[in-house]
Amino acid sequence: MDLSNLKPAKGSVKKARRLGRGQGSGRGGTSTRGHKGAKSRSGYAKKIGFEGGQMPLQRRIPKYGFTNINRREYKGINLGVLQILAEKKNLEMIDREVLITAGLISKNDLVKILGKGTLERKLEVHANAFSKSAVKAIEAKNGTAVKL
Repeated sequence: MDLSNLKPAKGSVKKARRLGRGQGSGRGGTSTRGHKGAKSRSGYAKKIGFEGGQMPLQRRIPKYGFTNINRREYKGINLGVLQILAEKKNLEMIDREVLITAGLISKNDLVKILGKGTLERKLEVHANAFSKSAVKAIEAKNGTAVKL
């Protein structure tokens, strides 16, 4: 067996239907589109959510809530993760650059340090925000929590 005699399995490849190629093809005339109406025309596109004239779902259900344009979205990082990172790379200071190179945040993320996990070493941590429990845990190990 080589590339010159390879063939697809029998019955796996089907010929495409040639629509609108005359009456002799068996699919001439209306070309399987039925008679008249928008769906038979070229360029027809049904609107998203159209339900045949019935009031669409997105218009039947009332609107609610709002989006606060002043919301600040933080990427939360736990103390346990900082501990693992500090042990792995033997660090005394953790800032944005360290977190970006570790792949924990992207360059535009705001960072909030959260208090889940334990800290076993003295660390200087730079972040945009800290939870109260995180600050307490960092300062318990004589570390510093620097708010950017």
